[in-house]
This record gives sequence, structure tokens and C-alpha cells, in this order.
Amino acid sequence: MNGPGPATETPQQADRAKTIYEKSVPGRRAAQLPEDGGGPALDELIPSKLLREEPPGLPEVSEPEIVRHYNRLSRRNYDLDTGLYPLGSCTMKYNPRLNERVAALPGHAGLHPASDDGEVQGALELMYLLEGALAEVCGLPHVSLQPSAGSQGELAGLLLTRAYHDDRGRSPGKVLTPDTAHGTNPASVAMAGYEAVKVATDPNGGVDLDDLKAKLDDDVACLMLTNPNTLGLFDENIAEIASLVHEVDGLLYYDGANLNAIMGLARPGDMGFDIVHVNLHKSFSQPHGGGGPGSGPIAVSEAVEPFLPVPRVVRSGSEQDPVFELDHDRPLSIGRLRGFQGNFGVFVRSYAYILSLGGDGLKEASTRAVLNANYLKRRLADGRAGKYLPIGFDRPCMHEFVLSGAPLKKELGLKTLDLAKRLLDHGFHPPTVYFPQLVDEAVMIEPVETESVETLDAFADAIEEILEEAERDPSIAADAPYTTPVRRLDEVRATREPVLRQPVGSSA
Repeated sequence: MNGPGPATETPQQADRAKTIYEKSVPGRRAAQLPEDGGGPALDELIPSKLLREEPPGLPEVSEPEIVRHYNRLSRRNYDLDTGLYPLGSCTMKYNPRLNERVAALPGHAGLHPASDDGEVQGALELMYLLEGALAEVCGLPHVSLQPSAGSQGELAGLLLTRAYHDDRGRSPGKVLTPDTAHGTNPASVAMAGYEAVKVATDPNGGVDLDDLKAKLDDDVACLMLTNPNTLGLFDENIAEIASLVHEVDGLLYYDGANLNAIMGLARPGDMGFDIVHVNLHKSFSQPHGGGGPGSGPIAVSEAVEPFLPVPRVVRSGSEQDPVFELDHDRPLSIGRLRGFQGNFGVFVRSYAYILSLGGDGLKEASTRAVLNANYLKRRLADGRAGKYLPIGFDRPCMHEFVLSGAPLKKELGLKTLDLAKRLLDHGFHPPTVYFPQLVDEAVMIEPVETESVETLDAFADAIEEILEEAERDPSIAADAPYTTPVRRLDEVRATREPVLRQPVGSSA
């Protein structure tokens, strides 16, 4: 176990990190550029109005210094190659290197987005086949790959909802979202011009049917739902929920953030959902985090298909000699959501993942995700974790579960944030905390299918050690972390007084 104090820091962690500009020394070079070879003048290649009047203020460093700088920065961060990322609702799982190699092939990585359809038949075929695979997983017949993130997939689904109702001469103004919804749900609702109406959760962790019935009327355009929800619980009333929404001519939208729990086991379309967004950067092996790239394709029913974004990938020709094209002639379409067709590298990785696993493999991935979550939940139900971190809704979970740190705060004076910070000293990235807000002092844990039982046991043991230590001296966890490059930050000050720019040459 790591000790409580700074003595456990390594020299590289203890040293203050410097920017590449602080390491700059005038005259140092990492490369020697060739002399002018007598080619066209620069202003013949680039319009003069776009040329700088003075050279840019770039750092001047040698090649070894560049390599050491970025290598050092990479080792000061936590990553999936280092260990477990138990972030609930985020699905930070190991990404097979095979998929990375396939995406890096020259024909994929060097593809120009403005190429003519005839020059990129292989890419269009891959997109067409990926759409078909996602349609099968979702249980809905039509897919668009265009949305670039889950949040944009949500917005696309709501714009599709509006177009669907407009085409029928209706203009409902409300969208229902559960109180366990991802925060992007009500944000997307507002962006799409709807009023967000919250639906309560029942004692079993699902949608409160009585509250839903009370809020369903002709002004409801859609119900946005995650199933399993952010509590990690599958809503056993989903068929009745779908029926109730459809009775008022509303659509049922599936937030696919948790699709990795049910792939091959259940399909949203079979549950009654009309629109589904899929996070390729979560469930289908695209590396997730660091700001992207992401991808949030949408699958829809026949009734919603005419409104999908343009262009659509279509196939013609014979079975032996197919031809793939981008079809822009969709008069009812909601239009483009982004330039070009989406993040193609994400499509390659995801399709490689689907091909390598097959239908049985996707089912096994979901099964193992559920198994790992229930195993770790059971481990944490014993000992001090069971005493200080009881399960929020104690029934079999799917891919994730939520603990409540309320007893930890009441009996030991520690917040779940303190527990999370102390886990860093034990070599683990913390789980999600304070979400969903329905659970007091929430700790949201998702172990994912790619982690071994030994890793899960080590994580459970670390929590037990932290709680045992806290019984003796709560101040240790309250002041953690100790072994990270940066100690606990003043998060309030960082929010109110953010430092967004550092002047060149300063050592702030």
C-alpha cells in the first residue's frame, strides 16, 4: 500500500512540469530544413493575405528534448494501458490493437474526405456494412453514421422527432427524461427547442409509471430513456412504457450509452424504441476519452427513416458487382449534421471489432460486462464497504452499479470525493462520483468486460484498506492524493478563476 505522505513520490512526479515553451532556448533545432530548392515562391502557393508578416513564436528545442518532454507528460497521466478505469457510465475499456492497426492502413488513414464516390468504393462499402451490423444490433432497419458523438446523436434524434411530428402536422413541445438521465439529455432537449420534463424513479430503480402516466399528454413529443439506466438497472416495465408513449403519438428514444450491457442479449427496437443512438467510442472499441474523436450513429424505424441526415450511403448494381454512392436526394431529411461523412477511422475500428467478435462475441462481451459488475458489487457488499458504501438499489445490476457514500460521510466525516482521491494513491483511477444525483454521495462503478477477476479483487481490496485506514485516521483520505504529480486542486477557484492561457516564457 502507498504511504500517506509525499515521501512516496518519485522525482519525476515531484518536479514541476514545464511547458515546451519554458524549455525553449534560442537557436536550438530538432531538424535542419533544406535551402530553397528553386521551386515556386511561397506567395504563389498561398495567397499573400494568408501569410504571416513575422515568423510564429514556436519553441526552439532539440529532438531529444522534444521526445523526453512528451514522453514525460505521457507518464504523468493515467491511461487504459496502465490499469482499470472504473468510470460508471463511460465504458473505458481496453481497445484491441488489431483494430488500431487496421485503421492505420494507408487506404484508411490516407483517405481524403472530398474524394469522388467512384474512388472510395471500399470505404463506402465498409460504411454500408457497418450500418447493417448496427441495425441488427439495435433491432431497427435504418442507420446513419453521420453524428460525431453521443451528444450529437441525441440532438439528431430530437431533430428527427421534430421532423417526424411536423410531417404529420403536429407540434408537441415537451420531451420527457428520467431523473437518472445523462446530463446531455436535457441539454440536447433544450438545444432542439423542446421543454425538458423530468420523470421520477420508482423504489425499484426504474421509471415511475404513475409519474409517467401523469405527465404523458398530446404535448409530449418523445421520451428519452437509457435501458439499462445510469443506476445499471434494466427497466422491467419497458414494454408498458413504450405502449404508453405510443398511445399519445410520442416517439421513444434510446440513449445508447449503456448498449454494451445488452448487445446480443436484447435489442432496443424489439423493446419498442423508435430511435437509438450508439456510441461507437464506447461499446465498439474506438478509444474513448481525451476529447475524441467520437461517433454516435443513429438507428431508426421505417417511420422515421425519411428524415435521416444526408447524404445516405446506398447500394445499387448486382450482387457480384455492387456500386455504392452517397445519396443527397432526400427531400424530408433534417440535412447535414457535420462536414463530410463522419469520423471514418472510428468506423474502421468499430467494424473490425464487430467482424473479429461476431454476433456470439458481442453477446459474450455483454455477458462478461454484467458478470464483472455483479461480481464486484457482491465483493463490495461485504466488509467495510458494505457498512460505509451500501448499494443504492440492491437488486441484480447490468454493466454498472451505484453505491451511496452517505454512511461514510455521516460516520467518518469523509466524502466520496475523498475516497476517490485516496484511490489514486493505490494506483486506481477513481470511479464516477456524485452521479446520478438521485443517490446521496453516489459512487458509480463500471468494471467492463475486459478486466480480469484479479483486477476486480485488487480494486475491492484497495477500497477495504482505505476504509480501514479511515477508521483510524480520516485525515489521511481527506488530504489525499499524495503520490500524484499534482495534489488536490482548489476546484472552486479553478472554476471561478480559470487560467486558460499561459504567456510565453512565464512559469505560472
